[in-house]
Amino acid sequence: MNFSAKQIVFISFMLFSMFFGAGNLIFPPFLGQSAGDHLWTALAGFIVSAVGLPILGVIAVAKAGSLNELNLRVHPIFALLFPFFIYIAIGPGLAIPRAGSLAFEMGAAPFMPKNLVDSPVSLFVYSIVFFGLAALLSLYPSKLINLFGKLLTPILLTLIAIIFIKSLMDPIGSFESPIGNYRENPLFQGILEGYLTMDALAALAFGIVIANTLTAQGVLDSKKKSRYMMYAGLGAGLLLAVIYLILGYLGAASSSLGQAENGAIILSNIMTYLFGQSGTLLLGIVFTLACFCVSIGLITSCSQFFSTAIPRVTYKIWVILLAVLSTAIANLGLTQILQISVPILGMIYPIAIVLIFLGLLDDIIIRKSYIYSSVIGFVALFSILDTINKVFLKNTWSGAFEILPFYIEGIGWLIPAFVGLIVGYLLGRLRGASHVTRTNP
Repeated sequence: MNFSAKQIVFISFMLFSMFFGAGNLIFPPFLGQSAGDHLWTALAGFIVSAVGLPILGVIAVAKAGSLNELNLRVHPIFALLFPFFIYIAIGPGLAIPRAGSLAFEMGAAPFMPKNLVDSPVSLFVYSIVFFGLAALLSLYPSKLINLFGKLLTPILLTLIAIIFIKSLMDPIGSFESPIGNYRENPLFQGILEGYLTMDALAALAFGIVIANTLTAQGVLDSKKKSRYMMYAGLGAGLLLAVIYLILGYLGAASSSLGQAENGAIILSNIMTYLFGQSGTLLLGIVFTLACFCVSIGLITSCSQFFSTAIPRVTYKIWVILLAVLSTAIANLGLTQILQISVPILGMIYPIAIVLIFLGLLDDIIIRKSYIYSSVIGFVALFSILDTINKVFLKNTWSGAFEILPFYIEGIGWLIPAFVGLIVGYLLGRLRGASHVTRTNP
């Protein structure tokens, strides 16, 4: 079966909605206000990492055929354990409950009396309804292309377009001087900010949903499926880039409204300026819709993975379990969950990035089994030791880690990856020479 351009657009809309959560709304405005006159340079860097890495992740999975096939190139044990870490970290361990909590804070709390907002019952009732609806829609993954592609994504994009057009009709203000690291090196700082979105993990996880959706739509040929997955990744990436440009521009223009601590406050100030009190309602709808789409995407992808990994438990049961677990975590102290989950995300994210690049370069990697296992091994060792240092040793080892270039910036794993590449290549040469000597005396 061949997909039409219209169907590919819908698949791209679907993938975009699964990526575009509250964090993607908050980061660009804060970058824009901080970058000021250096906005476009900083946004170029941000798009390179915040859009480029997720697109490359989707393409890497598409080239390999599946995330499992990509993981097996490292080692069977790695293929068993690493996906569990990914799906738990971006699923019930952090991203799903955080989406529900943020939807409550930005979409419901501003319209409630303070005594109700402070009451734990309010969040409990809201999260039951929120995750109940998300679970209900997740029970029918084959219909997600219609839900996202034809309904939720067009609504979300229309709302953002309205905000942008209003900002052009009623200019907020002019760009001001950059602050912090955006003064000297806006491009590199933008790259780092995009890196911190950690959307490359979601790209690996969402591959299973896109693949299954294509199968449900009648695309059974593996090569066609891979090609359409790449098209969807590129389409979603283009949409993300456009939205980031709009949000970054709004943030840079908002400096006249006062400096803010985070992107949520910046957006609130912008919406109040543009639309008055009704701006709070419009922003609440945007946040709620974004968080809702991401929750459905994460529940679906996690449930499809776990039902494949543990087939005794059906997909529908996993949907219900994840929704219940996410509701419980969202109400039992998200701050504590963040303290545990964020270091875990930081530990597995470098591994995911190098795995993506290895997958993309698979055609030119010589003696690939040694290089895959060596690079992943060195980066994993670095990430584990770094996490132990930050979580359990209170940065006691930081002096040793700071010797590595770019460690302070958050990408200290580059040198271990390079060392692993050299070691893997040399091991392949040695084992290959040894094999030749034994078989050809």
